Amino acid sequence: MRDTVRRLLTVSAAVSALVLTACASTAGVAGQVGDAGYLAGDGIVTEIAPEDRTAPGAFTGPLASGGEFDSATLDGVALVNFWYAACPPCRVEAPVLAELHGEFGDRVDFIGVNVRDGAAQAMAFEEEFGIEYPSVLDDQSAQGQLAFTGIIAPNAVPSTIILDADGRVAARVSGAVTDTSILSTLLQEELER
Repeated sequence: MRDTVRRLLTVSAAVSALVLTACASTAGVAGQVGDAGYLAGDGIVTEIAPEDRTAPGAFTGPLASGGEFDSATLDGVALVNFWYAACPPCRVEAPVLAELHGEFGDRVDFIGVNVRDGAAQAMAFEEEFGIEYPSVLDDQSAQGQLAFTGIIAPNAVPSTIILDADGRVAARVSGAVTDTSILSTLLQEELER
């Protein structure tokens, strides 16, 4: 009987340790996500076969630099980047996007969708990182974010979505891009179709 009780206590202690470890790990992750205020992506690239592509919904909104944006003005291949100024991964990828815009900006429409900031914060970020393409302020209406719901949501910040020449969703990168290779390849593939 003593051996059985000892084994049960040992098993119970082991299970408790596993549960506590799992909770501590989960609490740490949840705390980091909650404290940071964003859900970081994992860098996963999702590509959609041409025959399975659909267009996002239309969206409009104020531009950080003034004026209004209408997604109907996107013409041909486009890069749509979801971001906000205090997001650490957004700050990591901003120079990469600025470089890509320098390389592809004459052939690809670039638009930022700022999910949290007002115009002053957005413009300060764009100036700091040399971002020369416009950004929609989407914090009030979330139209830009909702336009992709049901297709391939920008479920992390940052997220970058590539639209093909017909305005359909071709790919999404969930999380920060740290060099130009992935997006450069995706854009080039769409430009060559």
